[in-house]
Amino acid sequence: MTSIDFSPLFRSMIGFDRMTSALENAYRSEAGGYPPYNIEASGENDYRITMAVAGFSEQDLGLEVKENILTVSGGRPDDEEQGRRFLYRGIANRSFERKFQLADYVRVLDARLENGLLHVDLRREIPEAMKPRKIEIRGEPKVADARAVAA
Repeated sequence: MTSIDFSPLFRSMIGFDRMTSALENAYRSEAGGYPPYNIEASGENDYRITMAVAGFSEQDLGLEVKENILTVSGGRPDDEEQGRRFLYRGIANRSFERKFQLADYVRVLDARLENGLLHVDLRREIPEAMKPRKIEIRGEPKVADARAVAA
């Protein structure tokens, strides 16, 4: 397995510790996996994660956001306990846990289960204090204006 050395980033980037550790974790995590999912951008600040969770009900699924990590988990009771015996099992019946690193100011708006797809809607909401703003540039006061101010 090839490894990537992020140490040059640490020499020139200050305060980006979380970003570099997120890059390292993303590189180490498996590509693909179960359940399959899509991530789509539906606007400049709107996102949707869609996961294929066929066979799972709302009660079998869990969503949690903690410290900018969205965790989607699922678990179902074992069918063998319900007296069923399978000759062939092609539909996965396994528990899962999938984690997504969220950027600052990204929050979960909604989660819906439709036709075996779990849709999680997200939005980046940047506080007003963090948004770009225009700064007015003032020139030197004119002589007439300076006399009016002094009076």
